[in-house]
Amino acid sequence: MRKHWKYLRFLVIPAAILLAGGVIYFITDTVSDGVLADWLSRRFAYETTEQDGDVVRIVQWISWDAVKAYITNALVVLALLGSWIGIVVHDVVRQRTRRKHARELAAHLQRYLLEEDPLPAELPPDDAEVFSKIADARLKMDREKALLREESQKKNDLVTYLAHDLKTPLTSVIGYLTLLRDAPDMPAAQRAKYTGVALKKAQRLEELAAEMFEITRFNLSSVELSPEDVNLSRMLEQLASEFLPLLAEKNLRIETDIAPEVRCFCDVEKTERIIDNLLRNAVNYSYPDSAITLTLTREGETVKIVTENRCRTIPPEKLKRIFERFYRLDAARGSETGGSGLGLAIARQLTEAQGGTIAAESENGTVRFTVTLPVRKS
Repeated sequence: MRKHWKYLRFLVIPAAILLAGGVIYFITDTVSDGVLADWLSRRFAYETTEQDGDVVRIVQWISWDAVKAYITNALVVLALLGSWIGIVVHDVVRQRTRRKHARELAAHLQRYLLEEDPLPAELPPDDAEVFSKIADARLKMDREKALLREESQKKNDLVTYLAHDLKTPLTSVIGYLTLLRDAPDMPAAQRAKYTGVALKKAQRLEELAAEMFEITRFNLSSVELSPEDVNLSRMLEQLASEFLPLLAEKNLRIETDIAPEVRCFCDVEKTERIIDNLLRNAVNYSYPDSAITLTLTREGETVKIVTENRCRTIPPEKLKRIFERFYRLDAARGSETGGSGLGLAIARQLTEAQGGTIAAESENGTVRFTVTLPVRKS
C-alpha cells in the first residue's frame, strides 16, 4: 500500500487541491456579492457595434467559455505546481530527517558496540526494537568472547603443562641411557631394569607429543565422514580386547554386554575413536581393582552404547562442562596421568557429526556415558 501511494499521490493530491479550489471560488464569489464575478466580467468583456438604420449601438458581451477555460487552466496549473512542489519539499525534508536520524543511530550503535557505552536512557519508539535486537546480539557476542577467552586460557595453560611435563620423562630417558652407555659391564638384570624404565619414559613422551598434536588438529580439522554398513558388535568386542593390556597395568577389568550382530551405518574410524576415548577416560579415572562395563543394545532405529566405571561422583556443575574443550575434572595435572581435556569433546563432536547424541550421568560413585547413533543413513 505504501509503495502504491508513492505514485498515486501525484494524482490524488492535485485532484484534492482542484476540488478545494472550486469550493473556495464558490464561497468567495457568494460572500463578496459578485465582486469576483464582476472582475472576471471586466477581464473577459468584449465589445461589438450594431447598426440599426442610422442608429449605431455598442454591445458588450462576456465570453464565458474563455472565463471557464482561464479559471480551469489556472487552477490546474496551480494545483499541479503546488502539489508537486509540496511533495518534493516534503520528500527532501523527510530524507534529510532520515539521514540525520541514521547518523545519530549509527553513532549510538558505534558507541554501544565498539566502545561499550550504555544505551540511551530514553530510546525513540522507532529505535527501541532495533536497540533491543542489538542488545541481544551484543550479549551473545560477549558470552562467546568470554568462552573464547576462557578456552584460550585453558589451551595456553595446557600447553604450558605439557611443555613442563615433557622435561621429566626426557630427563629420565637421557639419564638412564647415559648410565647404560657409561657402564658397559653393568649386570644384565640392572641393564634390563634401566632399559625398561627408559622405554616407559619414552612411551610417556610419545603420549605427550600425541596430546600436543591433538590440540592443534582439533582446532584445524573438520569432520569428514565416510559412512558404511558396520557390524558394531564385532567392533566393540575388538576394542574391548585391545584394552586388556592397559587394564591389566592398572588392575582393572572390562565387562561386556554386547548384543550380537548389531549393525549400523556409520563411519568406522570415527566411531572407533568415540569408543576409544570413552574407554580411555574410564581407565584414567576408575578406582583400582574395579570393573569397566561396555554395553551395546539396539532400540528401534538407534543403537545405544554405554560405558560405566566406578570413580568419584562428578558434581552437577562439573558434569555440565565435561564435554567442553580443554576441560579437565582435576584442577591439578599430574605428569603421569590425565589427558589434554579433548577426549570427551572430540567424542561429542564425532557423535553429533553422525547424527547421534552423547550424554553423561554420575551418581553413587559411578560415571556413565551413553552414545546413541542412528542405525540407517539419515
